[in-house]
Amino acid sequence: MKIGIGCDHAAFFEKEKLVKYIISEFNYEVIDFGAKSEDSVDYAEFGHAVGNAIKNSKVNRGIVICGSGIGISIAANKIKGVRAALCTSVKHAEMSRKHNDANILALGARFTSYDEIKRIVKKWFQTDFEGGRHLRRVNKIEKI
Repeated sequence: MKIGIGCDHAAFFEKEKLVKYIISEFNYEVIDFGAKSEDSVDYAEFGHAVGNAIKNSKVNRGIVICGSGIGISIAANKIKGVRAALCTSVKHAEMSRKHNDANILALGARFTSYDEIKRIVKKWFQTDFEGGRHLRRVNKIEKI
């Protein structure tokens, strides 16, 4: 699996640790879209970069992280075909995959501990889309 990841300056350190975790724990390929430091940047650029990588099939799934997770998830969701879900718990991660087939996981570095982020990511990777009645709903989202 190929994972795209992007963050703003507020989540730089979490992103750096998460890249290493994903490679070592899951053996997934990770494409890092930045940010490359703690220097102030605009989260929208990185949400769009990961979203476009999903849209253009350059990655299978994506992860975006900013201070709250809100802004970068909104930015990613502007890209057609993206279903970015801001998850603050393992249960959110599970349901975002099972019922919404989320293809981007959004996280808030200032509101979620790194240990919880790892648990959320693990559950998100391990959970499959259920399809069925949920597919009909996801298809309606895609038509908008």
